[in-house]
Amino acid sequence: MSALAFANPFRRPAGALDLGPLTRGLVIVAGSVMTALCVLAIGRALLGYTPDLPHLQNLAIAIHVTTVIPCVPLGLYLLLARKGTPMHKQLGKLWIALMVITATATLWIHGLGNFSWIHIFVPLTYRAAWYTVAKARRGDIRGHRNEIIGLFLGALMIPGVFAFLLEGRLMNTMLFG
Repeated sequence: MSALAFANPFRRPAGALDLGPLTRGLVIVAGSVMTALCVLAIGRALLGYTPDLPHLQNLAIAIHVTTVIPCVPLGLYLLLARKGTPMHKQLGKLWIALMVITATATLWIHGLGNFSWIHIFVPLTYRAAWYTVAKARRGDIRGHRNEIIGLFLGALMIPGVFAFLLEGRLMNTMLFG
């Protein structure tokens, strides 16, 4: 295998703990695009190219955004990097903690008990976080990997897309003004 073939993440053969080529490609595209959108939105806001952001006066939104944004590139890294190392385990624990804090903060954005359809991702996040840790501790690495992929794509990327597409949402305001 040439050095260039190994560097291409779409063509690398999957190891026992690695993602298959299709899943790897989906993770790379989704994670990279979402990371770029987050950086662009934050950059626009920091440079003053957005209107006032009253969203950030809500502590729950501030906590939610502060914990969810690092989950995108960190999750991308964890899914693509070498698995099973001490670094992978420590960063994985951080990522799960950030995802749980993100989901919990969401419950208070409109006041506890005042939920919308997007709150379906909260129990899904709690469930996947629990099973991710439990399966890793049991040694069920394939199950652990599948839970992480579902959590990354399902509970992080899907709501992230809506955060950018739905008018009035903070990320939409930051990206499109």
